[in-house]
Amino acid sequence: MARPDEDGLIARYFAPLAGPGADGLRDDAATLTPTPGHDLVLTADAIVAGVHYFPDDPPASIARKALGVNVSDLAAKGADPRGYLLTLALPDDWTEDWLAAFTAGLREGLAAFGGHLLGGDTVRAAGPAVIGVTAIGEVPHGTMLRRMGARIGDRLCVSGTIGDAALGLILRGASPPAWAGRVDAADRAALIDRYWHPRPRIALAAILRRHARAAMDISDGLAGDLAKMLKGEGRSAEIDLAALPLSEAAARVLAAAPETIMPIVSGGDDYEILCAVAPERLDALRIEADAAGCPLTCIGIVTTGETRPTFREASGRTLGIGTGSFSHF
Repeated sequence: MARPDEDGLIARYFAPLAGPGADGLRDDAATLTPTPGHDLVLTADAIVAGVHYFPDDPPASIARKALGVNVSDLAAKGADPRGYLLTLALPDDWTEDWLAAFTAGLREGLAAFGGHLLGGDTVRAAGPAVIGVTAIGEVPHGTMLRRMGARIGDRLCVSGTIGDAALGLILRGASPPAWAGRVDAADRAALIDRYWHPRPRIALAAILRRHARAAMDISDGLAGDLAKMLKGEGRSAEIDLAALPLSEAAARVLAAAPETIMPIVSGGDDYEILCAVAPERLDALRIEADAAGCPLTCIGIVTTGETRPTFREASGRTLGIGTGSFSHF
């Protein structure tokens, strides 16, 4: 059976996901009216086969990831999702089965994260598949959280658990290290699931607006993203490695293979929130986060200095992180 052309593809797979203002994806643009008294917040991230995901990953998981990494950016800015633009560049060998599963994952993501599909573009890729999402959220006027607002003495907190996705990526790879053989099936599945399916911390958006001075999502590794947050203005940080929140699966891996502290601290794909909060607001922040079902853990303090943040073990020894961040270039 012949594959649909571009118009047929849009009508069959993506028009059912369209929200208000998108006119069923029958036009070249959509409209979006912000809630009165609110600012729009826009972010865009793309994922590429062979770079951000394995080409044979489940298509529904790929869609959830493409959406989730962008929603994570909105959550870190204190924004609530409103809508999305999707650019899908497909290689020549795409199939309707793959696209149907991808669309199902996209539908699940929209239901879980909020917002609707507003438009986008479908094109043929000259190389691997590329999936680009532009996410649009909103915040009450003037309340968007910036990355660079941390002050000396602020406490540094992270949501959820750190390092699961980095370990999952290693386990998912073609040449896993020796320690991978000591990971049982349940822990392996849990860690790979965290790599496949980011959990954008939308429940924290309004809480962060009320209490935090700075926030960003952890996409390229805790160490590297923390360095980005504090770059310039004479700021550094002291991080207590013993305070890092780890899942049960990651804690078991670390106990069996202490060298995995490096990917836990510097590996990417956590999509948790890193935030800086004044000491007098820390308790309120954490109480509200707990009530929202998304705990925040205090892992360190912003200090004076021009050097990279220090990661200190319980013994007092400093862990050498190196560049500490994923980079495309």
